[in-house]
Amino acid sequence: MNLENQALRACLEVGKALTSTLELKGILDLIMSKVSDLIAAGNWSLLLRDEKTGELGFEIVVGLRKETVEGIRLKRGEGIAGHVAETGIPVFSDNLNENENFSGRIDDITGFRTKSIVCVPMKVRDRVLGVIEIVNVAEMKSFEKKYVPVLTILADYGAIAIENAWLFERVRRMTVTDEYTGLYNARYLHDVLDKLIDEARERESRLAIAFIDMDNFKKVVDTHGHLAGSRVLSEVGQVMSSCLSSSDILIKYGGDEFVLLMPGRDSEDAVRFVESIREAVRSASYLASGEGPVRLTASFGIAVFPTHGMTKRDLLSRADQAMYRAKESTKDRVCSF
Repeated sequence: MNLENQALRACLEVGKALTSTLELKGILDLIMSKVSDLIAAGNWSLLLRDEKTGELGFEIVVGLRKETVEGIRLKRGEGIAGHVAETGIPVFSDNLNENENFSGRIDDITGFRTKSIVCVPMKVRDRVLGVIEIVNVAEMKSFEKKYVPVLTILADYGAIAIENAWLFERVRRMTVTDEYTGLYNARYLHDVLDKLIDEARERESRLAIAFIDMDNFKKVVDTHGHLAGSRVLSEVGQVMSSCLSSSDILIKYGGDEFVLLMPGRDSEDAVRFVESIREAVRSASYLASGEGPVRLTASFGIAVFPTHGMTKRDLLSRADQAMYRAKESTKDRVCSF
């Protein structure tokens, strides 16, 4: 098969994948597979740009061991890849001694010797989302004429795939995130709790759930208004989140209620841990920079899988019952079912 037909087939295959899936890794793997098949070189890399920092990270590597570059981040403008990501202009360089943007840091880490580089941006509406970098191209002199058109198309396809995946993730997050606190919402709770119960059952481990209800919160709303009340709940969420480990999940359930999922914690451990959260909530001052300060307490009810229930419905119900026992006694209290 000649190069022109091979390039056309590659574009058709990637285009078909682009319209049939949102699975980003699979599409990018396919693109880099086609690039490495079409263009003989020493190694081929696809780097994605971090939306917040602008740094580049190696997403797919062909011709190098992935572990040698895993975790490496290129700062904004660092190296030829960083320069292309910043300017959006492709670079074709077969004399790196004369290229002021070349950085030998990756060569030092990998032991590879870079002699030439081709680097093209993956752009959507003039926004660079990543770059494709090809090192030590076999046919550098004829590269622009022979390969740039197909490489540009594949890079554009990659950019579209990245943007589609990011947009899908943003929409997904919106459906499972509370707009005021930024925490996960009840929709997410019902999805993730089934998974956590299955994992706990498979591992024969514990899963603790705490139902949390703010005490006398209506007074805050009556005194300061609904908008201030929403800000208070956001601040409460921040206070509780600061107490959590990486495996704990805090959820804004509805109204002034939260749910805390604590994988791996038994009843005794959960009570001790939740007591520390209760103390943090009551010790904090809310609306300190506005209508406050406001002081608040909360009541907590705990249920543990499998001791207090084997299903999502039973666990949530029993944690809720324990929370109401705390409410009916002294409030500002932790009760286990």
